[in-house]
Amino acid sequence: MTAALSVLPALAAHLAPSVPHGGLAAAGDPSQLLPARQQMAFTLGFHIILVPFGVALTSLMLVANYRGLKHGDEQAMLLARRWSKVAAVLFAVGAITGTVLTFELGILWPRMMGRYGAAFGFPFAIEGLFFFLEAIFVSIYIYGWKRLRPWPHFWTGVVVSLSSIGGAGAVIAANSWMNQPAGFTLRNGQVDTVSPGRVFFNGAFWYEFFHMLLAAYIVAGFCVASVYAVGMLRGRTSRYHRMGFTIGFVTAAVAVPFQIVMGDTIARYVFDAESPKFSAVELLPTTGTHVPETLGGVLVNGRIRYGLRIPDGASLLAGFSVNTRIKGLDAIPVQYRPSEQEVNTVHLAFDVMVGLSFVLLLLAVWYAWLLWRHRPITGARWFLRASALSGLAAVACLETGWIVTEVGRQPWIVVGHLLTRDAVATRGNLWAWFAAVLAIYVAVGLTAGAVLISMKRRWRTEGGDSVDVPYGPRGETAGAPQEAGT
Repeated sequence: MTAALSVLPALAAHLAPSVPHGGLAAAGDPSQLLPARQQMAFTLGFHIILVPFGVALTSLMLVANYRGLKHGDEQAMLLARRWSKVAAVLFAVGAITGTVLTFELGILWPRMMGRYGAAFGFPFAIEGLFFFLEAIFVSIYIYGWKRLRPWPHFWTGVVVSLSSIGGAGAVIAANSWMNQPAGFTLRNGQVDTVSPGRVFFNGAFWYEFFHMLLAAYIVAGFCVASVYAVGMLRGRTSRYHRMGFTIGFVTAAVAVPFQIVMGDTIARYVFDAESPKFSAVELLPTTGTHVPETLGGVLVNGRIRYGLRIPDGASLLAGFSVNTRIKGLDAIPVQYRPSEQEVNTVHLAFDVMVGLSFVLLLLAVWYAWLLWRHRPITGARWFLRASALSGLAAVACLETGWIVTEVGRQPWIVVGHLLTRDAVATRGNLWAWFAAVLAIYVAVGLTAGAVLISMKRRWRTEGGDSVDVPYGPRGETAGAPQEAGT
């Protein structure tokens, strides 16, 4: 499902204005730059929320499906059937928004595509193959309820999950290539030769891929758990709701500590390979050693204001020594230096991402403590209240994490090769295009929300579940137990 859903990271660089000298528009920047960046900010911010469900909701669905088949658990099967229908709706939404994003690549950034399309386009060709594979098996899995034998039907879902991960990896390859471009040679300003393996598996691929993969399971897991936490707070404490909560929450809770360790490791990779981004993350205007870790705060006229500083913290985290030398913003040539707005955006987004990650870790520890004390979660109302908010917190982590990754690259769209302002279209009314895209996304979002709400109401009022699929023929009743819920 992610193939269509995951076109998002490739141009998330446009979440903030790309101006090296501050302000929303610098002298000499094309007039089209601001609307192009704003459009990408909106469309990618919308689309990125769908990606974890494409990558991970299918895996949660398979967990429930496996339990249902292995143990004859009808309520687990009911969860799997309902989650598959939600996945089908989100797949349709992602296909629409992903298609729009594909058009945006050529319309908003023609000079990047014209100059580097031969290299940049290769991962998207691979993503297209995964998308078709995924689309085929999504159809088989959704239409296969009560139409295929149980275990062959289950394995079609495994193909869906694996192809969604493959599609996500392909788009991550394109995005990571923009951060650390490799595998091509230029002649007369155009790509002359391409090494597909080096383009795909560039220096930033593996850590970006695993970071995004863990993020997908965290977001999908906590969002699913939050739905059932709300249900339990409203008195729906059946085994169906407890199981739905447990599958989602445990998946996310297990992933959180690994994600924190991964994030710490990535910070050192960024320190070595993307020092300008690291300078922005650490809010570091000048080069030096014994660099403090600054929590909060912003740059104002080149000076740090309002932040809480931990002495030597950044140097210790970067190189395990207070004598670790960190390049500051002053080490970047003026013409390629990010604006204070961009630096502040990256730094504050990083603080939010890390802070919320540790809040989610504490929530996971709270859950483990409840299990250790043999206390039922249905009676732990404060825990359920916190869990009901965990989905929103996880989405905020996802959004701010991509802001750090992509705004931290500015003012480059392809680091070291092409500035964002030099890639943007110079003709046409991009504000009108933005308005049209805004209308499409709002319409699609409202329609998807209405469909999901109607499905939820029908499930609650009808109790049992049928094998009907959102866009398919009506089938026989599955004979599932009469459990109301979402």
